[in-house]
Amino acid sequence: MKIFITGGAGYCGSVLSNLLLQLGYEITVFDRFFFNKSSDLSEKINCIKGDIRDKELLSKSIPGHDILIHLAAIANDASFELDPKLSTSINFECFYDLVTIAKSSGISRFIYASSSSVYGISNDSNVTEEHPLVPLTLYNKFKGDCEPILLSETSDNFCGTIFRPATVYGVSPRMRFDLSVNILTNHAVQKKRIKVFGGSQMRPNLHVTDYARAVITLMRADKSLVNNQIFNVSLENKSILELAYNVQKIVSGFYKVNSDSIPIEIVESSDNRSYHINSEKIYRVTGFKPQITLDQGIFEMCKAIHDGLYPDSFNNDKYFNVKRMLNLGIK
Repeated sequence: MKIFITGGAGYCGSVLSNLLLQLGYEITVFDRFFFNKSSDLSEKINCIKGDIRDKELLSKSIPGHDILIHLAAIANDASFELDPKLSTSINFECFYDLVTIAKSSGISRFIYASSSSVYGISNDSNVTEEHPLVPLTLYNKFKGDCEPILLSETSDNFCGTIFRPATVYGVSPRMRFDLSVNILTNHAVQKKRIKVFGGSQMRPNLHVTDYARAVITLMRADKSLVNNQIFNVSLENKSILELAYNVQKIVSGFYKVNSDSIPIEIVESSDNRSYHINSEKIYRVTGFKPQITLDQGIFEMCKAIHDGLYPDSFNNDKYFNVKRMLNLGIK
């Protein structure tokens, strides 16, 4: 089984690529390697440095593979807004070409990583896959707009599956410290203070390894169960302030200090996204359930930062999408 992964060197992609390799699959990673080098991945992984807007390179690279997993994107709202025209071309305008090239190249399954942020703001305590999409930003809008494009191309021979993952957290070979739980943990360990922007916004959460496990579950599921289907994927829903209290508890416990020694500071935020997603469908259909708890993820991150695995975690631009994109002048 040969698997083609766009964005396979990213925060989620690198975890997925390594896990699939351990399971014995042949992996091709197609990535621009903004944040690392192809040499950072196992030499057993075939790495192609390429842009998903390059139709000619995709047409040469995809044939011979069985499954395509599409993760590549200008990730998160702030990164998208740096250059909306560039981001739109990468996150949306080339998507139809990627799907049709995959289909004509003999790909039997196409798995697309959308986002739970497509729900925008919802007071519904049980947001299922049928909930209306109310995106607040262009990043969220185009994540959602790609979904019907894939669904319109599915067939018995071309299985298309979409998953809407929660906000990810946890340790990865391509680490990010610009995601909610990771930000809070980095602040707690390095600054001994946690800054919370807003606090009342609800967020679904998912460990990055469980993200990878969910993809593999969908990849292995019977086609009749997942073709033309959309799945929410999350562990639990918590407010940003609740996440901060989790981080405070775990980090203070790690250092064996009173929790008051890592105070929580609340400041105003313009980020109003708030939603509480229901992930029962993927369990009902495939049996998948996340395994790594929030506390476990925070602890492993805390230890990794403490042990020096991510040096200069506040200033090195490789941990922050916006900083790296600005410094590279990505076009």
